[in-house]
Amino acid sequence: MEDFKKFLFIKKGLQEVTVLGYIEGIKRLEKKLGEKPSNSQIEEYIYQMYNSTYSYSYKTNTALAIEHYTEHLGRPLKLGRQKKPRTIIKDTLTEAEITKMIFCCKNLKEKAIISLLAYSGIRNKELCDLRVENFDCNRNQIRVLQGKGLKDGISQISAHCSKILQQYIYEFDLDEEDFMFYTYQGNQYTSWALRKRVKVISARAKIMKRVYPHLFRHSLSVNMLIRGADIVSLKNQLRHSLLDTTLHYLNSIVLGERNNYERYEPSYL
Repeated sequence: MEDFKKFLFIKKGLQEVTVLGYIEGIKRLEKKLGEKPSNSQIEEYIYQMYNSTYSYSYKTNTALAIEHYTEHLGRPLKLGRQKKPRTIIKDTLTEAEITKMIFCCKNLKEKAIISLLAYSGIRNKELCDLRVENFDCNRNQIRVLQGKGLKDGISQISAHCSKILQQYIYEFDLDEEDFMFYTYQGNQYTSWALRKRVKVISARAKIMKRVYPHLFRHSLSVNMLIRGADIVSLKNQLRHSLLDTTLHYLNSIVLGERNNYERYEPSYL
């Protein structure tokens, strides 16, 4: 595994989070098939996985890991990709639910975390990697460096969110080069710590949905569209490379329109 890890870093130039994910995928493969399985064994493994109920991303990432692995072994295997399903994003957080979560925060740090997720829509790891110097309080902006796909970008936030962040930075006496958030042990915030904190706050607020950091990104998108945001503005806020990625959120508005219709539908019976 160590040689494969070096191969992914050096030959493929992948990020650490991607490398670790691929290694876990190959460990699952070898646990079932043994070390260095034949290509015919791998094809049968892929066949069973593609016919399973695993998510599209799980299947795709496993296939990518296996392609890199077989290339590393000197017998590359090219695998097909299943068509990505066009699913409707369900169970996003309403404005009222997010307000309730912010209200249920026990301290300024929790309030800053939830507010930043909700108003900016930045990703889990992007929040963990955010430094104080990347927050522009004068323009109400968050500068994301080396985000998904190693891309830099800007996400807007509200003046209210900006004020909360300023208060938080002042109270915790953070310097420009400091990370925006640290664990209570003084370490850089991790994705695991962030997921746990969000889950605790959502339970405290009695939100009857599965709440996780990325859900705030989905919720911001849907709530902005419901308020009348144009698709290009949303694309810029989410820092998507392709407009097609942003258009995916339009499918979710159908659920909201149905709810509105049912409130006002006439009765002919």
